[in-house]
Amino acid sequence: MNQEITKKTLFFIGFSVLGFLALQVPLTQLAGSSVKFTVFDAFGPTAGAFLGTLPGAIAVLLMQATNFVVQGADWSDTGTFIRLLPMMMAAAYFARKMPLNVIVPILAIISFVAHPVGREVWYFSLFWTIPIIAYFFQEKYLVARALGATFAAHSVGGALWIWLVPLPAAVWIGLIPVVIMERLLFAGGIIVSYLVLNNIFALLNKKLEFGYKLPVHAQYLLSSLR
Repeated sequence: MNQEITKKTLFFIGFSVLGFLALQVPLTQLAGSSVKFTVFDAFGPTAGAFLGTLPGAIAVLLMQATNFVVQGADWSDTGTFIRLLPMMMAAAYFARKMPLNVIVPILAIISFVAHPVGREVWYFSLFWTIPIIAYFFQEKYLVARALGATFAAHSVGGALWIWLVPLPAAVWIGLIPVVIMERLLFAGGIIVSYLVLNNIFALLNKKLEFGYKLPVHAQYLLSSLR
């Protein structure tokens, strides 16, 4: 039993290191903040699938917190704190189908439109109906699972951002096409990251003797690895 726990802990640490490395590759900058999106936004949600719901959420929190310390993050920037929560939601959403996947986006929509600026651009929160709709298809379609995860993360970030970072309605309107492009990119990245990791783990299980089977999902394996 102790050996099994040790091996699971090592896998947790190894996966977290991969996530930390993904955080070092920036993609785009967050409006109104010095915070940047990174490759981690495509990698992070897979933690839920391979580590489990709670361990996956904890892992992405540790990855980001470690990165902030190493990078010397600006702790006076509200965006630093806001960035800790959305990816935890993405990991939880991608892990499995559960009521939280619907409850969080609904609360985010309510929170957004309750803000004076949010009421002006209420249609921005329609993005967060995507994880609600995707919830009903996430067990059958990987693309629904990925879209749901990235837009669930966006709902958490958006609901916090509207209240904690003053942005005029015009900025939110201007963000609409940016969000579409970014979230489609992240969803595609989540799918690719998940498929690549799933097949690498299966290959390692097949070729090497760990005494511990890395978690894989058979329905997403190449035929040669089934």
